[in-house]
Amino acid sequence: MSIQTDTPESDIPPTDSSTSADTSTSADTSTSADVIMTVTDQALETVLGIRAEEENPEGLALRVGVTGAKGVEYTYDLSFEDLAEVEADHAKYRVGDLVVAIPNESIELMVGAELDLPKTPGQGGLVIRNPNRPNPLRGPDVELSGTVEEKVTQLLEQSVNPMLASHGGFATLERVEDDSIVFVTMGGGCQGCAASAATLREGIQRAILEAIPEVTEVRDTTDHEAGENPFY
Repeated sequence: MSIQTDTPESDIPPTDSSTSADTSTSADTSTSADVIMTVTDQALETVLGIRAEEENPEGLALRVGVTGAKGVEYTYDLSFEDLAEVEADHAKYRVGDLVVAIPNESIELMVGAELDLPKTPGQGGLVIRNPNRPNPLRGPDVELSGTVEEKVTQLLEQSVNPMLASHGGFATLERVEDDSIVFVTMGGGCQGCAASAATLREGIQRAILEAIPEVTEVRDTTDHEAGENPFY
């Protein structure tokens, strides 16, 4: 099933009630009253048309799960799965005549997403518009120990900087105040536009805040005007 990702669009119309939550579902078709991903009328019609070509279409659910990340977008897998074989930890809910199943590990990543058709005329497939974004600088999980300063340094050296290296940059801890406010300076070259650089900065902040709960704020001390090719 062809699927693309798209950035959130402010002109996306609200989902019609026929494609939003119908939470009064029977026990054998729903394990959750919450709609994780909405489905537009057009996408529902397309999916049902594809499902109709399968054997025993009424017994199939549309399973949608996050498989990874590519840049600042998640990647997905869409497939039909026998309702009887959908795992118990999946969130299941009915959208019209379609049962949607979301794997447990994808639920948080897909809350508020929408399955739709591409807005470009003549473009085939389906589009998932997801307001959630992966952290482009999330590297391998590392075991952190010691003071806040030591933890931040370990995270930067072992996880963040190896990811930043592909963008020609690096991050250095300047200082920590009150054991909770971290000051970071970035250097090196940035390949890409200012928007991508901002994404990198946000990624560093997210990586530190998520990995070190003692930290409440990350401040950028980079002199962005310095040098012929500042990081931002």
